[in-house]
Amino acid sequence: MPAVARPIADAAADAVTAAGDQDAAGFEAAVARLAAYDPAQTGLLLGTVVRHALEEGHPDGLASDDIRDTLAAVVTGARAWQPEVDPQVVLLLLAGALGVLETDPDEAPVKPDVAARHATLLVAHLVAPATFAARLERAATELAEHAE
Repeated sequence: MPAVARPIADAAADAVTAAGDQDAAGFEAAVARLAAYDPAQTGLLLGTVVRHALEEGHPDGLASDDIRDTLAAVVTGARAWQPEVDPQVVLLLLAGALGVLETDPDEAPVKPDVAARHATLLVAHLVAPATFAARLERAATELAEHAE
């Protein structure tokens, strides 16, 4: 994994593990670490993991119902222990991961801590903690190849 991605990957792995365990204190600490990194790099890395997971889970292609079902499952699953989960933010992250997000230049971007929290909840829903490290490695490798 590229050196620049390692601290992001470590914080993300801790956050996904804490989300899987519904460990609120561990999750808060990991999300705070994750939010401290460059939001563009964090979003790109986690968004690539989300895109891969969605593509693998829907090899025949994604339909709007698949996105709606994913959104509902993430929000419903998280709401029990993360009551501030915002469906709109999850939807924005899904759209961004799939490359279909059209941003309004007059609209304020999602705050890094909010994006990190929701991205981690989305990833934790889509990816088993045991496979997360390998998925991060794959995403980082793909991004490094595209950067060259």
